[in-house]
Amino acid sequence: MVGEPIFPRLFGRSPIAPIQEHMKIASKTAGELLLFLEAVLEEDWDKAKQLADRVVSLEQEADDIKREIRQNLPRSLFMPVSRSDLLELLHMQDKIPNVSKDIAGLTFGRRMVIPDELKPSLRQYIDYAIGATNLAVRALSELDELIETGFSGREVEIITDMVKRLDGAEHDTDLQQIEVRNRLFAIEKDLNPIDVMFLYRIIDWIGDIADYSQTVGNRLLYLIAK
Repeated sequence: MVGEPIFPRLFGRSPIAPIQEHMKIASKTAGELLLFLEAVLEEDWDKAKQLADRVVSLEQEADDIKREIRQNLPRSLFMPVSRSDLLELLHMQDKIPNVSKDIAGLTFGRRMVIPDELKPSLRQYIDYAIGATNLAVRALSELDELIETGFSGREVEIITDMVKRLDGAEHDTDLQQIEVRNRLFAIEKDLNPIDVMFLYRIIDWIGDIADYSQTVGNRLLYLIAK
């Protein structure tokens, strides 16, 4: 939970600052998910419980910031960015902590044991997916300076380059997802069918984290193009 309203503290700097803060919390939630999934792979359920609770807490913090932004963002902005565009960017960012909470909830709730044959490729897959959120944070950190320069100059190049890297990270995540799914397919006949079904769901949700991060980057490019 947020102890002090985030919007009044940040709005004095820029209407963009609360949205940047929200993205930082979204990325932090994904980072805690990474630690949670490491505990799951080790079958350390006490540690996993603590980290799952942390994921839930951060997701709630992101929701609190989102709510304050929606309630307090001025209807008219004296900026080359519309309110609706900023809210659409916020909406996409918010999918990252939401799906992180879903992954933690389902995985811990079912005490999902990951087959040994899946662990190495799954670890790499998780790293790729969650690493994409860090790139999204870095790209978004340039947005306020980009607006100040009137969507020109070095900031445009920085964001454009960062979004290209985001595209690459999402592509690498897709390739690793195929690898993980192929490995699961090879052993699924030896596993409980219900467990297999939920494993595929978790694999898809992990991929969604990279997809949402890439979309955040694409929304930034959209703002530049406008």
